[in-house]
Amino acid sequence: MKPLRVATIGTGIVVDWFLDAVSQTEGIELVGAYSRSLEKARAWGEPRGARLFFDDLDELAACAEIDAVYVASPNALHIPNANVMLEAGKHVLAEKALASNAREAAEAFALAHEKGVVLMEAMRNVHGPVFDTIRDALPQLGEVRSATLRFSKVSSRVPALMAGRLTNTFDPCMSGGGLMDIGVYCVSAMTALWGAPQRVAAMGTTFDVSTIGGDPRWPLVELGGEALCDYGDFVVNLSWGKVGDNHVPSQIMGTEATLVIDSISTPQHVEVVRPAQTDGGYGSGAGEATLLGFPMDGSLMTAEVADFVTACSGSSAGQELAQRYERISLDALSVMDHIRQQIGTRFPADGPLAQ
Repeated sequence: MKPLRVATIGTGIVVDWFLDAVSQTEGIELVGAYSRSLEKARAWGEPRGARLFFDDLDELAACAEIDAVYVASPNALHIPNANVMLEAGKHVLAEKALASNAREAAEAFALAHEKGVVLMEAMRNVHGPVFDTIRDALPQLGEVRSATLRFSKVSSRVPALMAGRLTNTFDPCMSGGGLMDIGVYCVSAMTALWGAPQRVAAMGTTFDVSTIGGDPRWPLVELGGEALCDYGDFVVNLSWGKVGDNHVPSQIMGTEATLVIDSISTPQHVEVVRPAQTDGGYGSGAGEATLLGFPMDGSLMTAEVADFVTACSGSSAGQELAQRYERISLDALSVMDHIRQQIGTRFPADGPLAQ
């Protein structure tokens, strides 16, 4: 089969991560680059191997030499950009968070189905052998009783925000915020393992961007928060933020053992810890750890790019992959909608408030 010919939308560092993965993956090659300026598209794309350059999305969508597009524009533009490509029959791999809300994503997936193409979210932590190892280890834990999935990392853009400078990362009009940027890793890992929860209870820390020139119709951006997700027999605690660094691993606790995960965004060190035997009525808190070994092949995005290529092949395995990751994305966005509703943050894509 001919390689999947791909173009990129966006010029940030994440696009370089994507291209690093492309260079290590069979069946896909970079062909084109888009930017709002043709000069920038050429200046950025030529050194990376692109030969076609665009400053018009419709021209990119109409180009017969391109089969697929990687979308890495600001969050609020992911689905509008993707829809132009899907309508023209292009496969789309769009950065996380895939959409501003679950409704927007569901409509885009419906369009992809209508056009017979693939829409997939670039959510690196739920692809490949690393996540398979975590999922396959769950039976060793006995009955799962609770889980805590954490990801917090200091953002260099927070000082700018506090100094009165609004960036896309924290602009509600761009569907920004801590949840959309890094909390999504926690939510997606949860929905990949267990699907959608029965209930969600959330709280978060917000900042009023209207005080620094942001649109007063959507004044609040969330910087971090906590959510409890009820699965009936167990509860998952999600913890995320961009104003501090988390140094506590994620874990899944069962009746027989606990799974300890070093980083839910890029897991590399995973252990099953069984409680040490005791003669008393209470455990000692000690445990016997077994390291689950697995290789981290290639770059950060190699596994998801490989899955995208397989999904676009049209094979039965590819169709199964596309359906699996569609469900993960839709469930995750539904959870995030509930979290944002409770925290009080809204985006233009959510539509006007009911009167």
